[in-house]
Amino acid sequence: MTAIVISGTGLYTPAESISNEELVASFNAYVDLYNEEHAAAIGAGDLPALQHSSAEFIEKASGIKSRYVMNKDGILDPRRMVPYLPERANEEQSIQCEMAVQAASQAMAQAGKSAADIDMVIVAASNMQRAYPAMAVEIQDALGIKGFGFDMNVACSSATFGMQQARDAVASGSASCVLMLNPEICSGHLNFCDRDSHFIFGDVCTAVIIEAAQQATSADQYLILDSKLQTIYSNNIRNNFGFLNRCDATGIGQPDKLFVQEGRKVFKEVCPAVASQISAQLERLEIDPEDIKRLWLHQANLNMNQLISRRVLGREATAEEAPTILDEYANTSSAGSVIAFHKHRADFRSGELGVLCSFGAGYSIGSVVLRKV
Repeated sequence: MTAIVISGTGLYTPAESISNEELVASFNAYVDLYNEEHAAAIGAGDLPALQHSSAEFIEKASGIKSRYVMNKDGILDPRRMVPYLPERANEEQSIQCEMAVQAASQAMAQAGKSAADIDMVIVAASNMQRAYPAMAVEIQDALGIKGFGFDMNVACSSATFGMQQARDAVASGSASCVLMLNPEICSGHLNFCDRDSHFIFGDVCTAVIIEAAQQATSADQYLILDSKLQTIYSNNIRNNFGFLNRCDATGIGQPDKLFVQEGRKVFKEVCPAVASQISAQLERLEIDPEDIKRLWLHQANLNMNQLISRRVLGREATAEEAPTILDEYANTSSAGSVIAFHKHRADFRSGELGVLCSFGAGYSIGSVVLRKV
């Protein structure tokens, strides 16, 4: 079988960041405005009063301390609570394209690749700015890449699913070098008026170069030993926004047209499934969990990651074994595990092993076993 490697990664981080304290101040101001506006209904028992949040509650519940966003002012305006991202003319680069080009440039430089070397572009993310033309085709054009591109969406697992699609394409010969991108503007589908979820997401874009090992020239290569994908249908993480919403006006503006989840159910159901998949994968590959140097896990919730790593390793993982980036970035959907891989691999030596794993809505689970070349 063709040996296939990850030969470069890139990361675009927005210029603006929101701390828990800033987010809570805005949210609590919104709560006060809401309760004042609906005082009569609340007093009559027709509506429940909204409750304040706190930075301590957010960090304890998630491990998140801050998040990067594409627009800070709109989110922190208690009378708006939505990022302000003006539409652009068709002749301009879209905002996701702009993010992706910057992340891609880093990955290409790291891999030692020019546009002429790449013949396939995959954009794998939770939300696309538009239905068509595909974001991948716009980014392909912006970078001057020939060949073909397409978009795909498996929510928070989009990156690992994209990696397998890239690997399969190289193995089959339909592509020789693939650029896989994850432009996530999660603030666009987050309900900043919901106490239980307003703190969860941030914005970012990651990029990964995947190619045949025989042509790779990068000084930092990771052989893809194995990849495993799994989907299990669940309504516990959901977003019902779509092109048919306009066909029934009663649904417009309802909470389910943004991110919604049953957090406790997700925790109880997803963590065992993820740990079981990784453990079975390592057993099939005859790899002892103690031989895994690092788990680059999806950055959704610190408590979830600690439980998963504990089940896989049979003990508590150290900060080096299961690094955390969500304290700074929050949940960035498909990009989270790639950020962890991008930022926490410089200490790897030839032959050392790691697992990059994502999990999310679907439920979807993707795990990729890597060995430093």
